[in-house]
Amino acid sequence: MMDLLDLFERHLRENPLKVQSFHPFYEEALNAMLQARAKRFRPLLLLSVVEASNPLLIPSALDVALALEIFHTYSLIHDDLPVMDDADLRRGEPTLHTRYDELTATLVGDALNTHAFLLISKAALSGDTKSKLVELLAHNGGVDGMVHGQIIDCYFENQKLGLEQLELLHRNKTAKLIAASLQMGAVIADLDQQIQERLYSFGLELGLLFQIQDDIIDALWTQEEAGKTTQSDSAKNSFVTLLGEQRAIQEADRYASKLQERLQDLPPKIHAALQSLLERYLYRHHNQKG
Repeated sequence: MMDLLDLFERHLRENPLKVQSFHPFYEEALNAMLQARAKRFRPLLLLSVVEASNPLLIPSALDVALALEIFHTYSLIHDDLPVMDDADLRRGEPTLHTRYDELTATLVGDALNTHAFLLISKAALSGDTKSKLVELLAHNGGVDGMVHGQIIDCYFENQKLGLEQLELLHRNKTAKLIAASLQMGAVIADLDQQIQERLYSFGLELGLLFQIQDDIIDALWTQEEAGKTTQSDSAKNSFVTLLGEQRAIQEADRYASKLQERLQDLPPKIHAALQSLLERYLYRHHNQKG
């Protein structure tokens, strides 16, 4: 079985963003955060579904997976800006606005956002497939998706939300793009609508578990261990600030148990592929580092 992470990392390295310009560091800035060490969770979700369903489509799926990672990276660059989280470390590297300046970080984020859709438009897939992929990424990453979650997150800093409001916030900010990653893999593999919907629904719950664990990491890990600025959520509505560390860990365990049950509803090969991926990234003791 091919190592999808190695395959994706090679594809990413072999396809850096290039631009002919006399600007002294624009091209470097476009690639800096994208090429930095990262989990690549979203592209691996997409590729895992494709490999489990039709491995012959992996070469055609790689550019779409790269588009997902580029889009996600844009969101991190903007999330780290002084107007939002004002973070100085991401993926073990200085954030773009600290490495260059705030203007560069803002425009690089804008460029990556739009470049993701250009990559999908040029993928070696049918026009109908690419149209659906663009729709899914735009819907889940935009007005009623990730951006919706982000604006709630920023506006309600220092204002305590209830658990249902917090889940809505993170369902939009984090979970919808994770859910879209799974459904986009299913679209590439031409799986039926019922399986697409099951994968999307599974992805929403997976995204909430991912966020709870991220909140736990922010509270308990150092920035050296996490590779990003941590212990910065005290003013934000996180699962740890709302529930406390122990209840947040219990909530993560509850979501992990639900996801194990939901895996049973997926086709066996997809079940096995996602089980392996989740064990690699999520199903471990929440205080374990590394």
